[in-house]
Amino acid sequence: MASSAPRRPALILASASPRRFALLEQIGLKPDATQPADIDETPRKGEKGRALAARLAREKAAAAAAKAPPTSFVLAADTVVWAAGRILPKAGDAAEAAECLRLLSGRSHRVYTGLALATPAGKLRERLVETRVRFKRLSHAEIAAYLASGEWSGKAGGYAIQGLAGAFAQTVVGSYSSVVGLPLYETMTLLGGEGYPIHARWADAAP
Repeated sequence: MASSAPRRPALILASASPRRFALLEQIGLKPDATQPADIDETPRKGEKGRALAARLAREKAAAAAAKAPPTSFVLAADTVVWAAGRILPKAGDAAEAAECLRLLSGRSHRVYTGLALATPAGKLRERLVETRVRFKRLSHAEIAAYLASGEWSGKAGGYAIQGLAGAFAQTVVGSYSSVVGLPLYETMTLLGGEGYPIHARWADAAP
């Protein structure tokens, strides 16, 4: 009797973000499950944006991996917007979003996304991706209209580049998908480097 093919390891996304889920689907890697990590995301005193993104991704991966089957690959990410020497919040209300938009107006800022992958071998692999984004100068009317859309809610820096705020971005230098929430090239190389069967997933998805 022929032996059956080895079972594919599960891919677990340590996030409740529909954007990250959709980005993984885009490259043929639909997560088998999501395991949002409940951690304190408050920046530490003096912590820079790149350090915060890396630390939160690492902590999310570790927290989710502790609850996941040991044969799983657990992928976590965190995106931080850094502008004018400060970490911008994930806007919780319109006033906070308005403050972010006024700060970003007519300026360049940096978006850091930390990636962390917990593997079945017990390793924790990391990447940090930096993208530079420049916004056009925003009028009062544009800011008011964007606030009225509600798209800013819960978004780092008070905007979603894949939505209406894409009209504000004059230039993007680096990974566009990282600004959305998950750098796809780096995600692929991280998973592939640890032996996750990426291309087998593509074959499974073929018509």
